[in-house]
Amino acid sequence: MKNKLEIKKKVSIRNRKASHEYQFIDKYVAGIVLKGSEIKSIRMQKVNLQDAFCLFIDGELFVRSMHINPYEMGGFANHEAKADRKLLLSKKELEKLDTKLKEKGLTIVPTHLFINDRGLAKLEIALAQGKKLYDKRNDLKEKAIKREMDRNY
Repeated sequence: MKNKLEIKKKVSIRNRKASHEYQFIDKYVAGIVLKGSEIKSIRMQKVNLQDAFCLFIDGELFVRSMHINPYEMGGFANHEAKADRKLLLSKKELEKLDTKLKEKGLTIVPTHLFINDRGLAKLEIALAQGKKLYDKRNDLKEKAIKREMDRNY
């Protein structure tokens, strides 16, 4: 009989909406400060990155609105689903992101949540600029043309 709670060793959760909405300028891999019940939920792939974004609070980078479902077996020590979670980057990377973020129209978006070889949860974030409507249409058109060419050959 299969266990109801299936914990996976390799986790890869992507934010597909972000690549449609934003044009990525730079990408970084950051560690995340998590509680025990949060990492268990991540290993069960109960995470949603759709509405998540990053912001600076007192010189530290946090991810906001990343939804991690409460752990089913958590009990009283369970975590809050949409709490702010601190991201771990080097001081140089944080300063670079902070100066770039002050430019007009740039934001930091989480693109990929994964567990590395050592078993630590990592979040790939991207410095991004919002796409205009016509850019999105062009991307969809190019995808359709590429799909059609691949189908013909």
